[in-house]
Amino acid sequence: MKGIILAGGRGTRLHPATLAISKQLLPVYDKPMIYYPLSILMLAGIRDFLVITTSEDKPLFQRLLGDGSQWGISLRLAVQPAPGGIAEAFLIGADFIGNEPVALILGDNIFHGYGLEAHLAHAVAAARNRGVIFAHQVTDPQRYGVIAFDGAGRPVAIEEKPRRPASDWVVTGLYFYDPAVVEIASGLRPSSRGELEITDINNAYLARGALEIIRLGRGHAWLDMGTPESLIDAANFVRTLEQRQGQRIACPEEIAFRRGYITADQLRRLAEAMGATAYSRYLLGVAGESAGTNVS
Repeated sequence: MKGIILAGGRGTRLHPATLAISKQLLPVYDKPMIYYPLSILMLAGIRDFLVITTSEDKPLFQRLLGDGSQWGISLRLAVQPAPGGIAEAFLIGADFIGNEPVALILGDNIFHGYGLEAHLAHAVAAARNRGVIFAHQVTDPQRYGVIAFDGAGRPVAIEEKPRRPASDWVVTGLYFYDPAVVEIASGLRPSSRGELEITDINNAYLARGALEIIRLGRGHAWLDMGTPESLIDAANFVRTLEQRQGQRIACPEEIAFRRGYITADQLRRLAEAMGATAYSRYLLGVAGESAGTNVS
């Protein structure tokens, strides 16, 4: 399976903080924002990545991420010339996807919770012949794509940013699809916002009877980081988890080590290159442990 991280856009809701740098390169407590979505797709077992960003930010992502080989993965970059909607990622990445299933995650999303890896593994397996999306309950569903259910609890429609939401279950920024998604995206027409909407793709799969929805209930957290308030909320969430548990989340280096992509010696070298930081000391501690522990 291929993995795409959509890290384009202008981050206008975070101006002036994002006037000179991509939102997805901002720090979220102890690591760059893009580490969080990257770690989710790595936890799903994906090792071949495309990061879509702007032409201005591409060199900065190149400097931060390289080609991914330091983490035992393959990573390349592509440019989205102007904000054209989430679904445009499948057109930009069409050659990269080829005839394989693909996962797409938004570059400003954090997911965390017990059992998340099992959900990801199921989504990877299921996406061989259908679409799989993740849903979460929120208090402000009118800001998102809202899922409507029938009396038996089956999804019947998804509406983008409705004035009167049919439920409080919304579509998160994590999507898994079979290779047909490229053809579906190619047939979309821009919405009134001038964008190719991911909701139209999800409704196309729903109309085919080929859309599975995984509900992330209590015990799972989903955060996006599009405003100053949500950015600091996310940073505080990560800080609380890491200080309470003594374990760090969303560390590509640790995930690569636990999954056997890199050796303990390689992990040590990555840690030592970061200098005398708390992040480095944590990774050095992980390098001294045996592989195989679950991370999230």
